[in-house]
Parts: sequence; C-alpha cells; structure tokens
Amino acid sequence: MRFLADECCDSTVVMALREAGHDVLAVGEQVRGAEDTDVVEMALREQRILLTEDKDFGQLVYAHGRRTLGVVFLRYPTLARYEISKDVVELVRQRGESLSGCFVTVRVGRIRISRTPDESGKIWNPEV
Repeated sequence: MRFLADECCDSTVVMALREAGHDVLAVGEQVRGAEDTDVVEMALREQRILLTEDKDFGQLVYAHGRRTLGVVFLRYPTLARYEISKDVVELVRQRGESLSGCFVTVRVGRIRISRTPDESGKIWNPEV
C-alpha cells in the first residue's frame, strides 16, 4: 500500500510500514514545514493514504470537505508509544485496501473507521 506520513507522524511507524513492504513517503524527508492543506493535496495527487497525529486533518476532511484517498489518525498517549508502529502495521495487514476512502482513528485497543464524506456530504460511520 501507499502512504504519506505527515511530519508529526512517529518515525517508527514509517520505518515499520516500510519494513513490512509498504511504499511510505515521509513529508519530513520531502518538504519540511509543508502546510496541512498542501499535505492533503500531495497525498491525493500521489494516491496515498495520509498518516498523521495532527487532529487538524479531521477538520480539513469533515468541516472543510477536503478530498482524500484516506487518513489514518494516530492518537497514542506518551506511555503507550511503544505500541504504535506494531498496531499500525497490524491495522494495514488486517484492513489493507479497505482503508481507502476512510478516516481511521487508531487509539490503544480501539479503532474507529468512518467513511469520508462523498460529494453529497453523506457519511457512513461504522464502529469497529
């Protein structure tokens, strides 16, 4: 699978996904200091799912209607950071291509998958 890791995304996640055979571009390795809107555009243009720990991307997708191929939003407290890369690799292994078109919030022990809005603004919201 193809991912674009936002600058705030934990580097262990980038490395673990690469080691698992996924194509991961890291914004910090490409364009340091890019604006969030530019990151969303880059991910869409490159046909990549966005990996981020920045809650502003939820605002861009839902409140401002920015199109994306998909977003994986990571919400891990400091004391659980050691699990983050393992959990993301397992999520991708289990869900794979079905992550496209979704906004996925990953927390310790919990994953919420929501469809991103379509052109009509309708959202499908399953709990996992």
